[in-house]
Amino acid sequence: MRLRDFNIKIGVLPTGKLNTITDVAGVKVGQTTLNAGDSVRTGVTAILPHDGNVFQQKVPAAIELGNGFGKLAGYSQVSELGNLETPIVLTNTLNVPTATAALVDWTLNQKGNENVRSVNPVVGETNDSYLNDIRGRYVKQSHVIEALQKATSGGVLEGNVGAGTGTVCFGWKGGIGTSSRKLPAKLGGYTVGVLVQTNFGGVLEVAGAPVGIELGKYSFKETLDKSGDGSCMMVVATDAPLDARNLKRLAKRALIGLGKTGGIMANGSGDYVIAFSTAYRVAHESNSALEELKLLRNDDTSPLFLAVIEATEEAILNSLFAAETTKGYQGHTIEKLPIPKVLEILKKYGKVK
Repeated sequence: MRLRDFNIKIGVLPTGKLNTITDVAGVKVGQTTLNAGDSVRTGVTAILPHDGNVFQQKVPAAIELGNGFGKLAGYSQVSELGNLETPIVLTNTLNVPTATAALVDWTLNQKGNENVRSVNPVVGETNDSYLNDIRGRYVKQSHVIEALQKATSGGVLEGNVGAGTGTVCFGWKGGIGTSSRKLPAKLGGYTVGVLVQTNFGGVLEVAGAPVGIELGKYSFKETLDKSGDGSCMMVVATDAPLDARNLKRLAKRALIGLGKTGGIMANGSGDYVIAFSTAYRVAHESNSALEELKLLRNDDTSPLFLAVIEATEEAILNSLFAAETTKGYQGHTIEKLPIPKVLEILKKYGKVK
C-alpha cells in the first residue's frame, strides 16, 4: 500500500502515470533482495538513466551533499565533470566496494567499451547493520549484475526490497520509496521522479501532521543517543533540459522534501541527492570541440523545484507505508509504521477525511 491508497496527498502538483521515478521516460529500476535465515536483510537497487551504453552516452548530473557521514563512490568526478557515466547502484555501507567492482565489470563488458580504461562507478549506501549482519558482506557482484539486468521501466517495488531490505526510518521499518510529479503544459510539461533509500531519524511528519510526536516515537525523546543517526539516499531524474549547475540546484531542493518528513540530517547521517537529466546525452567522443545545447532558463526552473520537493517527501513516506515488520540480525525487530493509528492522527489534524 502507498500513501495515495489511503487518499493522502502531498503537495499541489499532479503525479506521473505510475507515480514512480520510471515516469521519466527511459529510466529503469532493478532490484535484488537478500532475505535469508535470521541475519541477512540487505540487497541492491539499481537505477539506469537510459537503455543504451551509459558510458558512451553519458547524462548530465550533479550531486548535492546534505550531511556527509557516508561512503558515496564516484562523487568527485560527477561534481567535476557534471555527468554520469554508469548506472546508479544503492546497497549497504560495507558492500560499496563490491558494487563499484560490479559496475566496472558491467561497463567494461558492454559492446563499444573495449578500449575503456577508466570508469567512474556511482554507488550510494545506507547502513543496515541493525537488521542485517553487515560484516558478512552478503551482497556479491552477481547480485549487483542481477539488479542491473532486471531493470525495467514499469512499476517499482517499495518497502522491504533491494537496498531497503534492512533499513530503519524514524524508528519504524524504512526501505525503498518512489514518487513523481508531472508539470502542467504551461509550466513546461516536464516530469520529475525521485527514488529514495530511507534509513534515518528525526520527528516523523505525514502531510504536516506530527505523527512521531503523537505516536511517542522520535529521536532524542529521552536521552542524547544515536537515534537520529542513519542515512538517506535520494535519486532524482528529470526530462527537463538542465545542465549540471541547475541539476545541483534541483538536487538541493530535494533536501527540503527530506526536512518536510521530519528528517534532521543528524551527525551520523549520510544524506546525498544524485540528480540527472535524460533530456540530452553527453557523447564520450565527438568530432566537435563544442557542445550545442538548448537549456532551460534559470527563470523557468522554479516549478521543477516544487516538483522535486513534493516527490521527495512522498517517496520517503511511501517507503514507510509500504514497509513490513522485520526481524533480523541478533533477533532485532523493527515494526512497520502503524498505519491505522497514523490515519487516526491525520483525521485529527484534518489531513484526511
